[in-house]
Amino acid sequence: MRRKESRPSELLDAALDLFIERGFNATRLNDVAQRAGVSKGTLYLYFANKEELFKSVIRKGMVPYLQRAEQLIDEYRGSSRDLIKQIIRGWWDSIGATRLGGIPKLVVAESGNFPELAKFYLEEVIHRGQGIFARALQRGIDSGEFRKMDVNYALRIVIAPVVLLLIWKHSLQPYERKALKVERYLETHLEILFDGIRSTEKKQ
Repeated sequence: MRRKESRPSELLDAALDLFIERGFNATRLNDVAQRAGVSKGTLYLYFANKEELFKSVIRKGMVPYLQRAEQLIDEYRGSSRDLIKQIIRGWWDSIGATRLGGIPKLVVAESGNFPELAKFYLEEVIHRGQGIFARALQRGIDSGEFRKMDVNYALRIVIAPVVLLLIWKHSLQPYERKALKVERYLETHLEILFDGIRSTEKKQ
């Protein structure tokens, strides 16, 4: 017999699947409830509407990774280069390689019709993620490992290829003649990134 405590998690898993498959607009609460094996009335016991359901999907799936990355920066004692590698690879392993990787495409596609959800995603995920990379870059600048740069713009350049990879995976990749090798893609991105931001000043 299923426990009541498991129902919110089951509803969130069902909602994530449907959001990725159909998009936010086309996903109906009836369908979420049916896939989770509960009544629509049961769904309303936990989530007031579809918007709150979507927000809960983000908070359950994406926010924990951001918390771990913030803690990693607080505690990390190695090089900033290795720190950024861990953050990017951790993001891919926790988000990109999972069902959650389809969320960025969904948000981009539906942001015009659902601006409040787009703003929510910006605050809960994008801005927080930008803050993580800003700290990692500034750490490297302060230590002399990275050259001086405009961190607010540089962090966007660091993040953009990973976001593109997520969107590509959930849009055009299935139609490619030759499958993109994610590991090689990330390695190439990191090589180009570190060549561009490493400090060329000689240590005293």
